[in-house]
Amino acid sequence: FFTRSADVVIIALGVPEFLTVDMVKEGAIVIDVGINRIDSNTEKGYRLVGDVNFESVATKVSAITPVPGGVGPMTIAMLVENTVEAATQTL
Repeated sequence: FFTRSADVVIIALGVPEFLTVDMVKEGAIVIDVGINRIDSNTEKGYRLVGDVNFESVATKVSAITPVPGGVGPMTIAMLVENTVEAATQTL
């Protein structure tokens, strides 16, 4: 895997917990864009996970985004900012 030598890994694959600890370099930065619903014995019957096996990878990397709550809020903030900017521009 090319990810073993990468300083930054951005994953948006759509496969739950695909990226594992053996696929990343020590001290890398991992940005998990994926969000997946998997069956779970919880009240909801499912839990949300990313494309990264968070628990194992987090022990090896210097920074990692959580799922949920990682890139989603930033995406929403940028969409709102761009919408406001577009609305205030004159034609």
